[in-house]
Amino acid sequence: MRTVLRTVNRVLLTAVGLVLLFLGGSVLAVGLGAPSPSWWIHQGRHDVLLSDAERTRWRDAGWWWPTVLAVLAVLVLLALWWLTAVLRRSRLSEVLVDTGDGEGALLRGRALESVLTSQSADVDGVSHARAHLTGRPTAPETRVRLQLEPYVDPGTALHDFTAGALTHARDSAGLASLPAEVRMTAVKHRGERVT
Repeated sequence: MRTVLRTVNRVLLTAVGLVLLFLGGSVLAVGLGAPSPSWWIHQGRHDVLLSDAERTRWRDAGWWWPTVLAVLAVLVLLALWWLTAVLRRSRLSEVLVDTGDGEGALLRGRALESVLTSQSADVDGVSHARAHLTGRPTAPETRVRLQLEPYVDPGTALHDFTAGALTHARDSAGLASLPAEVRMTAVKHRGERVT
């Protein structure tokens, strides 16, 4: 499924890019004074994009605006579907674990994310953690967000995370490496009253 979405994504992006490049280049060339082909919708450099007749041609037809709105709604829904498919597939669904017998096993990406999240939250001074797997099944990567308590040294929290949760996840999945991008933020707190 992931390869099908990747292929559809690349084909759609290539087709849209080529059409936009062709149309934009043609409009630019005609606007700069190049001769326009006979089939081109505009005949000269000073021709307008839509004439008054073209803009008001279907104004009185009862079917025109509902059709335009329906087509635009379908295009928006298709664009939203495509966007969610692209964003959803960025999450790694499976990790290939080397079992030592030449076969391998598949580990669910959400399970590894859950373990990373819970063990990251157990690090001293971390109030909230969130892990997200990316990359390929044979070479996973992770993005981790840690919310630190105000009193915690970020260097110490990072060391505790890499030595604990990250190392445990890498070793338990039998991975040679598990690159991680760690983003740390501080929990907002109210100032304390000194008396």
